[in-house]
Amino acid sequence: MNSQLPEVVWLVRHAETAAPTMFHGAESDIELGVHGHRQAAVVVEWFAALKPTAVVSSIMRRAAQTAAPIAAALGVPHTFEKSLHERFVGPLTRKPRAEADHIWDETTRHWVAGNTAYSYPGMESFDELRDRTLPAFNRVVAAHPGGRVVIVCHGVVCKVLLLSLLRGYSSANWATIGRVVNLAVSEIVPDADLWAARQLLVVPPQVAAVNATFEELGVKKTEA
Repeated sequence: MNSQLPEVVWLVRHAETAAPTMFHGAESDIELGVHGHRQAAVVVEWFAALKPTAVVSSIMRRAAQTAAPIAAALGVPHTFEKSLHERFVGPLTRKPRAEADHIWDETTRHWVAGNTAYSYPGMESFDELRDRTLPAFNRVVAAHPGGRVVIVCHGVVCKVLLLSLLRGYSSANWATIGRVVNLAVSEIVPDADLWAARQLLVVPPQVAAVNATFEELGVKKTEA
């Protein structure tokens, strides 16, 4: 293992926002909703068993409010990486999924086909996201050699990072890698000059149990 890198990184999407059926993006610094706070509270137990040494989040409230209970409960530092903020979505900001899904679906079709420079006007492309978030990820891991680091950020950011970091993956795997639901966790470890996944986009059982208890049938929430 590269001693200059963390032993392990958990890449995590934030908990559910107060308006989970809308697109928010970097332009909407929305807080967690009641259910999101439930999720953030119960995931602490799962992370406690993993013994992280540091928690890092984007500065956006939904990520910071997810990360803070983990760091506080485990007594580890909570720091911030500004450039891990959510994707700029421009005209989709606070649009209901029903009004905006066609734009998102068209975008991901381009990315899967290899046209990673494609973006709807006012929105970040895959390439722009990668070029912003990879240096931020590298700053975080360089700051925690030998550590066990939880990184809490955003769904599209998690997916672009995974497809850019993991050996054997690319934008062509956008759909096949899986969905990034709230509090989906990927456990990744150094793999020579890249990273390998021990777990990909799993929902901790404590979170799944809370989700089942408060399930809203027929409600389509945002996810990458």
